[in-house]
Amino acid sequence: MKVIARYISWEVFVGMIIAAVILLPLFSFFDLIDQLDDVGKGTYGIKDAFLYMLMLVPRRFIQLAPFIALLGTVGALGVLAVNLELVALRVAGLSPLAISLPAVGVGLLLTSLIVGLEYLVAPQLQQKATVLRAVALEQSVELGRGLGIWTRDAQNILRIGEMLNQNLGRDIEIIHFSRQGTMTAHVQAQYADIIDDGLWKLHEVTVRTFTPEKIAATHTSIASWRSFLGPEDVATLTKPPESLTPLELMRHTEFLQDTGQQADAYLLALWRKAGAVVMTTAMVLVAIPFVFGSVREGLSGKLVLASLMGIGVYLLDQIIANAGLAFHLNPIFTSLSPGLLLIAVAGYWLLRRVA
Repeated sequence: MKVIARYISWEVFVGMIIAAVILLPLFSFFDLIDQLDDVGKGTYGIKDAFLYMLMLVPRRFIQLAPFIALLGTVGALGVLAVNLELVALRVAGLSPLAISLPAVGVGLLLTSLIVGLEYLVAPQLQQKATVLRAVALEQSVELGRGLGIWTRDAQNILRIGEMLNQNLGRDIEIIHFSRQGTMTAHVQAQYADIIDDGLWKLHEVTVRTFTPEKIAATHTSIASWRSFLGPEDVATLTKPPESLTPLELMRHTEFLQDTGQQADAYLLALWRKAGAVVMTTAMVLVAIPFVFGSVREGLSGKLVLASLMGIGVYLLDQIIANAGLAFHLNPIFTSLSPGLLLIAVAGYWLLRRVA
């Protein structure tokens, strides 16, 4: 039994590698084509475009993992079915469950790889790729073109016009409010050196204070401000939510919620990372009934059906996620429900088709 399990596991493993070798270069090529439009702007060249594409490979692998699992499992077990090896295993007394478990085990290894990449590799490389591209294009990463980066806590609103690097911001505005909600001061600075522990050193500062009697303005070359943001917090604000690690997303979500800000996009990004693991497992389970059915349509027919199903599930997942963000639905539900529903359908289908 152990020999058979190892054989099936190896076939599924090879099938997933073949699927990855086909899908990853294809989608990386699309990334490269997209970047070629910017070649020649600033100092952004062909080498930068290729480097950007390569640094996004771990992120693309995570995004493609459910399809790799589906196509790899269908392809590997489909070959065994077409060669009548699955029939021989059934005649030898092995149940469909016993034959399926090695494939599920390989799927769990794939999900473990996804988790490792999500924590240790993909976010760091994606963030570095974003920064390198922005520097080469002589751009900064902002939340909105011309709007800068906006955030706040209970009594302050902060706007950073442009982040020149993680510790240096340009065009700074700070609006202070009293506990009663009235504006007490407006601070404008040309530059800010962001020091550890939330200490900011402001340069060329104009301070306008507001009282019931008058508005007073003062100017100073250098002033210190104890900010509610440190360098890591500012860096988080300038990164796309999907490029953050789960720990960074949890920390930033807590910060947004504590300061009364919208955290839906970051909560959705956090739970979609968990949803990717669930979806990958679901795709392995869905692949099994494909294989134990009739072999008359051949392996190519199974792969076509699996591909169409994968595309349909991907589109449904995207629609549910965007609808959840637009209508403020529970991010746990919108992120996990497609994968859990697919697992339920696969389990029912598997029981009906292989029993």
